[in-house]
Amino acid sequence: MLPSMIPARIIEEKRDGRTLEPSALAAFLEGYFRGEVPDYQMAAFLMAAYLRGLDDGETDVLVRCMLESGSTLDLSHLPGPRVDKHSTGGIGDKVSLVLAPLAAELGLFVPMIAGRGLAHTGGTLDKLEAIPGFRTDLSVTRFKEVVRRVGCAIMGQTQEIAPLDRRLYAMRDVTGTVSSIPLIAASIMSKKLAEGLTGLLLDVKVGSGAFMPEEERAQELAEKMVAIGRARGLPTVALLTAMDRPLGVAVGNGLETEEAIECLRGQGPADLREIVLAEAAEMLRLGNPGLAAPDALRRADAALGSGEPLERFRRLIEAQGGDGSIVDRPERLRTAAVRAEVRAEAGGTVLEVAPRPLGEAMIALGGGRTMMHQPIDPGVGFEVRVRPGDAIGRGGLLGVVHAKDEAGLQLGAATLRSVVRMGAAGDVVVRRPLLGRRVPPTESPAES
Repeated sequence: MLPSMIPARIIEEKRDGRTLEPSALAAFLEGYFRGEVPDYQMAAFLMAAYLRGLDDGETDVLVRCMLESGSTLDLSHLPGPRVDKHSTGGIGDKVSLVLAPLAAELGLFVPMIAGRGLAHTGGTLDKLEAIPGFRTDLSVTRFKEVVRRVGCAIMGQTQEIAPLDRRLYAMRDVTGTVSSIPLIAASIMSKKLAEGLTGLLLDVKVGSGAFMPEEERAQELAEKMVAIGRARGLPTVALLTAMDRPLGVAVGNGLETEEAIECLRGQGPADLREIVLAEAAEMLRLGNPGLAAPDALRRADAALGSGEPLERFRRLIEAQGGDGSIVDRPERLRTAAVRAEVRAEAGGTVLEVAPRPLGEAMIALGGGRTMMHQPIDPGVGFEVRVRPGDAIGRGGLLGVVHAKDEAGLQLGAATLRSVVRMGAAGDVVVRRPLLGRRVPPTESPAES
């Protein structure tokens, strides 16, 4: 630890809203990584940063320290563009499971370093680990080999890739410091910059179920991450997408993985398919800069309809130690001990399906974490069978609860009834467009 860096002083200065000297902040972060700054002081710093913010210079130091705490992948030997996607997280967001094999089928290499559930949202790694045998703890050597052979691979952070971020990510999850724009931006971009990419797509969720519910803050986050990427030579595009209702039907790790497989079969919910195709087209254009937006969207649609991305997903599962036959019988992922239908007590128009309480209830059912390193139950969750604008009668199906016991069923049923807000028949429903702004604001496939 540098003699001039006193951890308590760093915390105090940030608590009082002062801008930290780059060398002092770097020494604090490096001291934490070496074990010289304890967890409780880092927790205090994260709360101070959450409340007071970090400016662009401080955020750049955070990105640099996270990136330099590990190694950067060299994937320059791959014979094609290397493009990844990252979502800021939401309820029912299983897009990455479909997008990685689809983008690979389109000729891209997708080296995806994904995360676990964070606060009220689910995580890509947790969904994949619902598949029997699937390993997300790959070595860098193994990861690179899977990318080369399959065209895509999905793993968690290791001690080789931005390990400082890995520790801070877990701590933010349990200290109420998740929804900070600079902390989110630095966390996401440090991992992505370590992947050796030639292009990056960011899916920034907006709405009551997102970490950035307000349009202005989501736009700010998108612009900050795009700027970080481009400043370091990584072409980066962001899409703002709706999270004022759950995405798709399934909410829960195993259930969402099953729904992703259905989408790869050309089935599944229309909103999930729309997001997947729009993002696949954006990734394709990042890998092929001269490609027109309508052409990219047509190619993505044709590839998804071919069935080949599903077979590539099977190969991905098997390459990472999992049971590839799950793509033939995805209903095996429904492992909850008990389940029950929940029906409407009165008829009318569905005005809202509030996503955040569903995510919080998923954690309470055992499908998420309240402490670092806590095991989760991949089988619990919800099937949400109504959407804003639907007209239903008394006794109509709101959804299905999957739980491990009777107490969980009761909690889940109460949650489903509380998140579905009903109005009178014929009421007008206002909801956010599924595909919103693009950063930078140029033509997007979704608008063509």
